[in-house]
Amino acid sequence: MQPSLASKRKRTRIAAVTAAVALGTGLYAAGAASADHSAPRSDKEIPNLTKVTDKIKAYYGDTVDKKGQHYASPDSNYAKQLADIQKKAKAQLERTVKNKPGKKGAKPAIVLDVDDTTLLTYNYELQQGFSFTPASQDAYLKSTDMGPVFGMPQLVNWAQSKGITVFYVTGRDEHQRDWSVRNLKNAGYKPAADPAHFFLKNKKTPPAYLPCGASCTTVEYKSGTRKHIESEGYDIVANFGDQYSDLTGGYANHTYKLPNPMYFLP
Repeated sequence: MQPSLASKRKRTRIAAVTAAVALGTGLYAAGAASADHSAPRSDKEIPNLTKVTDKIKAYYGDTVDKKGQHYASPDSNYAKQLADIQKKAKAQLERTVKNKPGKKGAKPAIVLDVDDTTLLTYNYELQQGFSFTPASQDAYLKSTDMGPVFGMPQLVNWAQSKGITVFYVTGRDEHQRDWSVRNLKNAGYKPAADPAHFFLKNKKTPPAYLPCGASCTTVEYKSGTRKHIESEGYDIVANFGDQYSDLTGGYANHTYKLPNPMYFLP
């Protein structure tokens, strides 16, 4: 990625959060969070950060435990929006299983991002005040399991039970593999996140199938990885991600954008 995922994420995180309120959720859903980076002419053009954070908490149904840790609620509007998306995805996958469309002889597969697609970063985000750093992410992932994105383990496990192969493709770094594998398992995902089915960014020794090597953008890395998966005899019938950069670039029959107003990754 140019520059790195970490630096991109850090710079665009608050911009995306404020854009979600300033521009409205409909426009934000169309990918407008990155549309305007011009300098504000006055403070009136800048959404109040506290109010933006309050809206995010309300959307996720923020709850606080006895230790002061923040968690999203399964009864939140966030969870309800997820359920609608998952219902449509399952209906499409059911048709795929029944009709067996797609490339002749290819095995059906789905591809999933990790952060805020399979695992929910909300608690980490609140701990950090929506201020991502590689060091804080490492410390969190090493010691703490993120909860699953509501409804996703059930959808993913069902897909596997119907003969659909599951692949995870994440922008997390290769050195975070063991922590991520542990978390996915503990979060209830039955499809194994083994080396053959779990792809992480490897900046030190990037795979030969990525012509961009260590300098891949998110789109190049993820679409190139999907192309590689299909070259191994799979037909990606659905691709799930919380960022548009998870989904663009082709090599998937259907794409499903999961909600995430907390940050934006180009």
